Amino acid sequence: MRSQTALTAASLLVMGMLASSCTTANAPAGNPAPPPQPERTKEEGLALGQQHKTAAELYQALRDQAKGGKPLEWTSLPDWRGVYTRAPVAGFAFDPETPEGGPPTAKLTPAYEERMRKRIDGVKNGIEWDPISTCSPPGHPRWLTEPFLREFIVTPEQTWLINEMVNDIRRIYTDGRDHVAPADRYPLYNGDSIGFWDGDKLVIHTSQMRAGQYQRIQPGYSEQVETVEVWHKTDASTMTVDVWSFDPPALVEPWYAKQVYKKLSNDDQSLRIRYWDCGENQNNTVIQTDSGSSQFRDFTFDE
Repeated sequence: MRSQTALTAASLLVMGMLASSCTTANAPAGNPAPPPQPERTKEEGLALGQQHKTAAELYQALRDQAKGGKPLEWTSLPDWRGVYTRAPVAGFAFDPETPEGGPPTAKLTPAYEERMRKRIDGVKNGIEWDPISTCSPPGHPRWLTEPFLREFIVTPEQTWLINEMVNDIRRIYTDGRDHVAPADRYPLYNGDSIGFWDGDKLVIHTSQMRAGQYQRIQPGYSEQVETVEVWHKTDASTMTVDVWSFDPPALVEPWYAKQVYKKLSNDDQSLRIRYWDCGENQNNTVIQTDSGSSQFRDFTFDE
């Protein structure tokens, strides 16, 4: 886990690049950017999620609407090239429309509401513990909220969604396969993802996740969480993602949020996804105290 100073410096760098990209981001020669598409409103997203009991049902409904989708060909890949980052969101909130300092927009079950309140109260009293402090992967759906650089690699049979943080790669299989057989399923940090293409939109269903939390002061999710995502490049420098989380133990109703990733200005090709070793800085080695908070491990170095 990088230090708060590193996070702040990285955020300032990203904000500068985002400002620059608003004027310099262009579609590659010979491959013009798609025309702007109308985006789903918050109300439409909420209503669509509430129409379906499970993520699998919503995914199938979107697939039926797209008449099964159409496989990609090497000659007709959407242009997702470039280096992106999540648009800045206060507190890395899962729903960017969360009021700053306000409660999450999710409708939680009483048990998960109590857990979240206990976590928030703990932070107010100086007790804070984040599972990724020990260098564990953030896991999905938290994957969507993490900072730093990202790349999206599209091929006809798979799409790789790459986050620089802890070398985190999600593989979305679009070759027509289903999820793995029930007998072979077990909880994974990023789950198992299948998808299809509806024109230039990538629709994804992810299941088989490990329990986790959406962010530091955000709700938790259970091993029953499943998500549906619709990835769509809405202009030359903006990737927009509609996300629905279904999680009966934690959520009273599906939680809908819209994620936005901005393409960074990179004319000199200086930005690269670099290997991330969370434990390389010993000052970032964290242990959990008896009170449940975080403490940097004390090291003694030879002079």
